[in-house]
Amino acid sequence: MHNILLSLSPLDGRYKSKTDELSDYFSEFALFKYRVRVEIEWLIFLCNEIKIKKSRVLDKEEIQLLQDIANYFDVVAAEKVKQIEGETNHDVKAVEYYIKESLSDTSMADISELVHFGCTSEDINNTAYALMLMESRSLMVENHLRKLTDSLRELADTHASQPMLSLTHGQTASPTTLGKELANVAARLEYFYGKLMTHEFTGKFNGATGNFNAHVAADSKLDWIDISQKFLTHLGLKPNLMTTQIEPHDNTAEYLLTFSQVNTILIDFSRDIWQYVSRGIFKQKLKEGEVGSSTMPHKVNPIDFENAEGNLGLANSTIYHLAQKLPISRMQRDLSDSTVFRNLGVSFGYSLIAFKSLQKGISKLELNPDALITELQNNPEVLAEAIQTVMRMEKIDQPYEKLKQLTRGKKITQKEIEKFVEKLELSDKAKNSLLKLTPENYIGLAEVLTQQFLKDKL
Repeated sequence: MHNILLSLSPLDGRYKSKTDELSDYFSEFALFKYRVRVEIEWLIFLCNEIKIKKSRVLDKEEIQLLQDIANYFDVVAAEKVKQIEGETNHDVKAVEYYIKESLSDTSMADISELVHFGCTSEDINNTAYALMLMESRSLMVENHLRKLTDSLRELADTHASQPMLSLTHGQTASPTTLGKELANVAARLEYFYGKLMTHEFTGKFNGATGNFNAHVAADSKLDWIDISQKFLTHLGLKPNLMTTQIEPHDNTAEYLLTFSQVNTILIDFSRDIWQYVSRGIFKQKLKEGEVGSSTMPHKVNPIDFENAEGNLGLANSTIYHLAQKLPISRMQRDLSDSTVFRNLGVSFGYSLIAFKSLQKGISKLELNPDALITELQNNPEVLAEAIQTVMRMEKIDQPYEKLKQLTRGKKITQKEIEKFVEKLELSDKAKNSLLKLTPENYIGLAEVLTQQFLKDKL
């Protein structure tokens, strides 16, 4: 048994328990299984839908037997494929030979040479990878991203009316509410959630250089373009006819870059929460036995958000290379994309670690409302915006300049603000309104906007 302490990558070592569920989609075993599935589906399609020459219609039992080869493909079967690959030095050809061998003692031995008919390796590979991405979406997007967004919605709802000092350029600015800032993040994530969930994955199934050369040579009377389109549509993919030997992978790059934008938003969120913890806005629930520092016993570090930030960065660095490399191929084909494609699971592995860290970190957050109120009360200068805006409406000369002279680069008190307002030649209504204004209630429509957003379900 492999000792995880000897793993080269933390994905299969330190974080193995957090990434195991991706093995069904992105491991080498999974790649073999998806390839077998594509080959089997194509064989059935050739026999029962196209009814090409030298084929025959398969009965229900034969179809079930074929589908069982794909559905019950396990690690033992994958090891057999690897053994064959050791002889062929070609992984897709090894899959073809494995299926033929599986049919040798069945009633379908007579059609075994139709396995991989008209196909180039890339027909099988691009289709397998497209299915991987499409089907892993239920785990990464519908499950984990959805959970994160739901958690943010809950926090936004809980803290919708909680006033909070804003910082723009790191300087005090017009207050917001904590709920509004959390809702901002959820809204951004939901936009890309929609993009990811509606993304149509493309596939190509058109032979060695994308022109159905061998297909036409075998039977020029069949409409191979229509056949290819129907087969890919049957698999849930959008057909791409305009290709070389390889599907150009623009579609894959688009999906990955959309996913990277989710990660970028979450990096932004991780850093903001880190700052909120640093400012004392959030405390973190203590865990018995946990240590924050090897030398400073008092520390409770925001490690979940730091962990997330680091892993999201690693995920995106892999995604960016995939997105930049995969659409590039010399002439009609080179193999530089093959080794890169095998790292799809790396990008999603680091993303998954981060998603789980964020979910854990969010569950440990406890609001410290006193810190929020203290920050607001210590910075009454944020009311300058409101005062000079009312002065403009009341047609008082140089309102901005007068407030700038009073507040810019200075620490002033609420009393000084009130004294300034008292001296202004304002209508009673305007003056009374400004005198009632405090940093705590100067939140505009932040709560209204938050509640409006929360009414719309993801």
